Parts: sequence; C-alpha cells; structure tokens
Amino acid sequence: MLRYGVKVKADTGEQTQTVWLIDWKHPENNQFGLAEEVTVKGTHDKRPDLVLYVNGIALGILELKRSTISITEGIRQHLDNQKVEFIERFFAPLQLLLAGNDTEGVRYGTIGTPEKYYLRWKEPSPIENLLDRHLTQLCSKARFLELVHDFIVFDAGVKKTPRHNQYFGVKASQEHIRRHMGGIVWHTQGSGKSLTMVWLAKWIRENMRDARVLIITDRTELDEQIEKVFLGVDENIYRSKSGADLIEQLNSAENWLICSLIHKFVSRDATDVEGFIAELKKALPADFSPKGNLIVFVDECHRTQSGELNKAMKAILPNAIFIGFTGTPLLKTDKKKSIEVFGDYIHVYKFDEAVKDKVVLDLRYEARDIDQALTSPERIDQWFASKTKGLTDIALLQLKKKWGTLQKIFSSKSRLEKIVADILMDMYNKPRLMDGRGNAMLVSGSIYQACKFYELFAQTELNGKCAIVTSYKPSTADIKGEETGEGFTERLRQYDIYRKMLSDWFRVPPEEAMGRVEEFELAVNKQFIESPGQMKLLIVVDKLLTGFDAPPATYLYIDKAMRDHGLFQAICRVNRLDGEDKEYGYIIDYKDLFHSLETAMTDYTQGALDGYDREDVQGLLGDRLSKAREDLEERREAVKALCEPVAPPQGSLEHLHYFCGDGAAAEDKETLQAKSPLRMALYKATSALIRAYTAIANELEEAGYTPEQQNKIKAEVRHFEGIRNEVRLASGDYIDLKVYEPAMRHLIDTYIRAEESRKISEFDDYDLVDLLASRGYQAVKDSLPEWIAQQEESMAETIENNVRKLITDESPVNPKYYEKMSELLETLIQNRREQVLTYQQYLEEITQLAGQVKDPQRGGTYPKSLITTAQRALYDNLDQNEEKAVALDGAIRAVKKDDWRGNKFKEREVKREIKRYLEDPEDVERVFTLVKEQRGDY
Repeated sequence: MLRYGVKVKADTGEQTQTVWLIDWKHPENNQFGLAEEVTVKGTHDKRPDLVLYVNGIALGILELKRSTISITEGIRQHLDNQKVEFIERFFAPLQLLLAGNDTEGVRYGTIGTPEKYYLRWKEPSPIENLLDRHLTQLCSKARFLELVHDFIVFDAGVKKTPRHNQYFGVKASQEHIRRHMGGIVWHTQGSGKSLTMVWLAKWIRENMRDARVLIITDRTELDEQIEKVFLGVDENIYRSKSGADLIEQLNSAENWLICSLIHKFVSRDATDVEGFIAELKKALPADFSPKGNLIVFVDECHRTQSGELNKAMKAILPNAIFIGFTGTPLLKTDKKKSIEVFGDYIHVYKFDEAVKDKVVLDLRYEARDIDQALTSPERIDQWFASKTKGLTDIALLQLKKKWGTLQKIFSSKSRLEKIVADILMDMYNKPRLMDGRGNAMLVSGSIYQACKFYELFAQTELNGKCAIVTSYKPSTADIKGEETGEGFTERLRQYDIYRKMLSDWFRVPPEEAMGRVEEFELAVNKQFIESPGQMKLLIVVDKLLTGFDAPPATYLYIDKAMRDHGLFQAICRVNRLDGEDKEYGYIIDYKDLFHSLETAMTDYTQGALDGYDREDVQGLLGDRLSKAREDLEERREAVKALCEPVAPPQGSLEHLHYFCGDGAAAEDKETLQAKSPLRMALYKATSALIRAYTAIANELEEAGYTPEQQNKIKAEVRHFEGIRNEVRLASGDYIDLKVYEPAMRHLIDTYIRAEESRKISEFDDYDLVDLLASRGYQAVKDSLPEWIAQQEESMAETIENNVRKLITDESPVNPKYYEKMSELLETLIQNRREQVLTYQQYLEEITQLAGQVKDPQRGGTYPKSLITTAQRALYDNLDQNEEKAVALDGAIRAVKKDDWRGNKFKEREVKREIKRYLEDPEDVERVFTLVKEQRGDY
C-alpha cells in the first residue's frame, strides 16, 4: 500500500485509479512531521521519544538516551514496544527504528530486528557530533524515503534494512548502469553480497525500460543459493536447466530474472572455446535476438574462467552490461583479465572494515606442527628397489616425482592419526565445541586424504557426527581400470569409503546409497547449520569453502596448501556472527600457512586496482597477449629445433629411431640410457609447448594469428604431443603409476612415523587483523606481493630484503649500530639458507630482529651512563669513548637553541661545540649530521 499506492474507483463503472499515499519520486512534495513523546494507546500505553511522519503516516521512530546511557537501552525499548503486551499495532506502518545518543550516534533496524543486528551507518561528514551526523545522513527527506522505498525487503519472512556498504554499493552500481558501464563490486565475505544483488536487481526492474537481469555463477551450490535468496524476497527467478533452455529464455521476454551456471555458456571441460562459440552460434535459432535490456551479474567474478566466460557471453549478448560481484579482491595473477572483462571497481568494502563494523568476526590463528621421521631408511630403499626392478631411469624419475613429495609424506597414515587425535582433544576442551553450540571444518589436501580422515573419525566418538562433502560422486566409471592385482589404489580406497559413509547414513546397501550424494550433502549441510551438536565436523577439500554460510562453524582446521582467494575464502567460513559466546573464528594451521595467510589478508584489506589509471587499462589486453604470443613462438621454435635432426620424412618411425635408437639398438639398454637426456629434452619441450598454447588457445585471433595460422599451430601441438607419447611407449619411459601405487602407499604408511602435534605460534592474545596490522613482523614486511607466497624461501628473502631496507632507512640515526645489525641479519640469512631455522624459529627470530631494528635499545650492550638514544649514537660513532660521548652530549644540550635545525647561526653554535671534541673536519661534519638526526633528544 505504501509502496504501490491504493487502487480506488471514484464511482461505479469508472476506471480504477492509483492513489499514491507518498510521492516517492518527488520527496519535496510530501509533508514531513516530527512529534515528540507521542502517547500511544495499547494494552499498556507507551510514549516513544520521537515519531517521524510522512503525510501523516508514521514511518520512523527514534528513542534518544543521555550520553551516559547506552543506546542498547533504546533498542530494547523498541523490542519491548513491539510486543503484543504493549503497542504492537502501532508498528505496522513503521519502516525504520532508530536509537541514539551523543556519544555513540545512531543504530538502526526495522520491525523484528534483534538487538545484535541493529546497524551503524558510516559515511564521511564534516559534522562532529555523532548523533547529529547520523540523523542528518539517515533522516534527510530524500535519503529517508529512498531507504524505505528501495532498501527494505522481506528475506524469507524477515524484514531487513541495508548496511551502509550495501546501500553505497547499489548506488554506485546504479550510476554505472545509467552510463551503460560495467564494473566490479567487491564486498568482503559475509557482508551481504547476495542482498546487494537483490536490491540492485529490484531497482533495475523498476527504473529501466524492458529491463532483464541474468545472474551467472560457476558452482551449483552458488546457483542454488542465488535462487533461494531471490525466492526468499518474493522475486520469481527462473533457473535454467540447460544451455538450450538458457538460449530459449534469452530469446523470449517471458522471465525478467534468470539464473544460470557458467557451464551453460562454456562447457565444463571445454578448452576450444572458439570452436564452442562457433558451434553455439550454429545452434542459435535463426530469429535469435536477446530480448530486453540485459544486465548480467557474474557472481564470484574473480575466478580464472572470467576470460572464457566473457568471450562466450559477449558472443551471444553483445549489448549486455556486465557487473562482477566478488568477496575477494583481484590479485595480480588475474587482475589484467578481470579489468578487460568487467572494468574497474564500482564499490569496495574490505575485510578489515567489516571487522571494525562488527559485520563479521575477527579471526584468531594457531600454528601446529606434527613432526615426522623415517623409521628405517634401509627398509625404504630395499622395498623401493624390489618393487621397481626393470624400470628405466626416466620411468623411475616419474615414480619418484609422484611419490617423493611433501603431499605424499603428509598423507601418511601416522600423521593423519595424530591430526584426528588433535581434533578429538579440541572437541572436549575448546569453547563452543565441547558444549555443542559450535562445530568445525577440516580442509584436507585431497579427496583420498579426506576419505582416510573420515575412516579414522568413524572409529571414534564422532562416528555419525562427521561427514565428507567434496565434489566426488562414487561411480563404477571411477574404478574402471584401477584393479591391477597389486592391491588397492587410492581411487579404489576412496570409492569404498565413500560408499560405506553413504550406506551408513541412509542405512541401505552401498549400491543403492551411492546414487544419493546430493541428498546426503543437503542433509548434512542442514544439520551442520541447524544442529551443530549432531554434526560436529565436516571434512572438505574445495567444496563449501565459498558461498557456504554456517554461523555455528567456529574452528577451521587446515591441512592443505592454500593461498590467495582460496585461503581467504576458506578462513571466512568461521567469521560469521552467531551467539554471544562466539567471539572469534579460529584458524588451526597444520601447513605453515602464516605467510600465505598474511599475504592474503594484506590483499583483502588493500585495493588491487588502485594503481591503474583508465588510460593505462586500455593497453592491458595488447600487452598481455603480445607476451603470450612471444612465449608460444619461442616454445614452437624450441621443439622444432630439437626435432630438426630427425631423418626425412620425419614420420613416427624416424622420430623413434632418433630418440630411442635404430632397430635392434632400440632394445639395447645402453643405447636407451645414452639417449635418455635427448628424450627428457623432448618431454620437457613438448610440455612447455602445450602449456604456452593452452594459455592463449582461446585468444589466438586477438593475438594476431590468421585462421590459417591458428589451424597450423593446433596441428603442430597435436603432432608433437603424439610424437612424445609414441617415444614414451617405445622407450619404456611410460609408466603405469597405478601398478605401483599400492606398494608406494604401503611404503609411506609403514616407514614414516609422526609425532604428537605441538603448538608453534604464540598469537593467542591477538586478533588476526590487529596482529597483521601492528606486530613488528608486519612493520618489516609491509606487504608482500601475492606470488611470493608460493615458496617459503622466496618469502624469507623478501622479508629479509625489507629488513635490509628498514636498516637503510633507519641508519642515519645510528649508522654504526646498524652496521652491527647488518651482521646479525646476514647471520640470520645464512642460517635460513642452511635450513637451520625451523618455521617456528623463523617467526620468532625475524620478529625479534625487526623489533631491534626499529628500537636499537632492545639490542646491544651499552655503559650504564648512556641512557638516551642520542648518547648511544654518539658513543657508537666516537670510537666507543664513553667519557667523550657524555661530555659532547652535555655540551650540545647546553648550546642548542629552539628550532636550531635549518638556522645557520644556531647550527654554527652546535658545530662549534663538536669541533672542541673532534679535530678532523670530516669527522666534525659526520657527527654534526648524526646530531641533526637525533630529533627526539636535540
């Protein structure tokens, strides 16, 4: 009625007319009134402090408190007054409920908003008084009516108002759309991105002629979530069933709101996107023409498919506006392509802002280490030799490459058992876990490890209270060809474990249960959210690490190498608000991810595109593609040069003779061995060619290749890939790793022992945002580029280089002291390179060293008479002459005048005193420069 007017007939037989109770388009045409202490009759009468009327209709209510009384008292008055025992009916037309005082400003909500969800407004203003500032911002006539008309919705029956970031994100997007421009809305995880889409979509529908909105996601769970959100606000959204169905919907004007998976545009496994688009265009109806003014929302737009997605969508929706939504910033690796796809940022709301606004919880971090050792190196070598007899050196190299990794070592049964014991201990000792009000997630490094974790937990008290949720769906196709007669492969083991889990849950035979994975996941996810005491642990790999909101989730155990978007999104699973007893989300790290975590946090609290000007952005596409083309050409030439000596006509047989040996020689082990470096060069060159081609395959035309050149390149890649495979088979370098998998798994599980976990970080009393922003380590590191997180050695060197820079910056204060600090630093670097320092020692020593760099008084030994920084600096630079340093310090203090620096007459007096203690003019100038740097003392 308020929003859409009242339908009336002046008389029988006349047409229905709309009577608008409020003129929403012209705020100045309405009558605004403010009434103080209005007496409202009810079961028990009440007198609200201030009621805001528009055309005689009460739309807002304000409870004011003295500056010494918390505004929570006003919020509680609102909540009391809404009860049937008081004046419930008076609240029927009310839209904004406010409570405020001079010291805290205003918090606002709407009907039914619980106290903890009353919001604070944040917007720049010259008004100092918080109460006046907030009231001016929220209750100006135009803003007040806009909030009521455009920004209040019922979400699954719950009335909601916008946070400030949602409001300004929508407003900024509206301006872009009016100018027919796309862009990116980056609102951090948990800050209400889905409702931001809802408010923007509603505005588009009401303010654009023939408006239609298409929402694209890249994961089924996100597609389902979007559908659920829009249905929850009474907006019918059509969820496309297939690519053909989507094309049909776009070609029809029937549905204004559609959601679809990215794979309806680009098939899940498509690599030849150009071919796919050509095929798609052929399949389009002859009369295909997307109906209406299309605005495309792309959820989680930071993902790497954005380039393919853009190309496919632009091919069939050339006139659409694309708005990307993301809970993460654009990192350097995908920044350029994202700019090409969407444009610059429209609006940004970062993680640290959300923590300060109490929109999400801060996080606490704990690093744990599980030491491992070999029980018998001799037995390992003996077992390996007995199981690999007759393999070529290259085949052995492939086997070692697969199994000689940290990932495999970390997957040993002994280590997994220690992590399980660790988590079980926490279940009985950690807040919220032991009382069943909270639960946990365990991020595993692989589906196989997730299954092994589950198998171990199923033998404990958590049996029936934990579950695996991954992308895996057991199918007979998965185990086809896995049986080698040598024992269980990892695929066979995970197939059996998954089937047993499903069978136990549904209490039906495994053959029947294995087809009910989606039903199982829906059930356990719901139980995890609604009954945390009954579903205490979810074991995941990639699934549920984005778009999964579970307020009870309090602890995240990470046993997977993670970084950038994936790491940040994962840790945000435990930062959602829940009960009063949930003060933080807790990160338990088994993989020494602190550097990666810190880099991720830095990226998520800084802008990723701040350094780009629009004119610079225009050249990005050409720069990136020219480098990719250059790389492809180099790889083509390299593999051609390698195969050039092959005898004509350079067919398969000639290549086999060249890389393996002629005729009988090919059977000779010595010949094969002699040619193994040549074959290894072929394998590497071919792999490099395939990588270079894959990186540019979707953009060959934009890179400047003609259709004939494109076909030639594709043929070359197929040719050399075929040659590589033939040589591998003929030489015996090809190895069926499945055959050796059971034996290698036995080796890992039998001969690697794990110790009990131990805590290696001392960050208990620090909030993660404060920790990363304020500790000495961060002061040194400042902010690492995201690619540094790939290797611990690279991170170490980068941090050490930053300490060097800090030493250089600080050295004018006391150059001699920092010469000694440089010696300490070089020792630390040398120790690091020799792998003497453990991860724990590294964290401790680099933090301690950084503290010494910033505060020299922490390190070094000085005579007791030298108290100030200036005295110690003089002592270090006067050949450690204590008496001379004290005397010169006193003389300088006696003669220096106020504001002496920069005044040549006052400086002359100070220099005259220095000359009394030093004869060499160069020494005088050096010490005078040093004295000028002691701003805290002189």
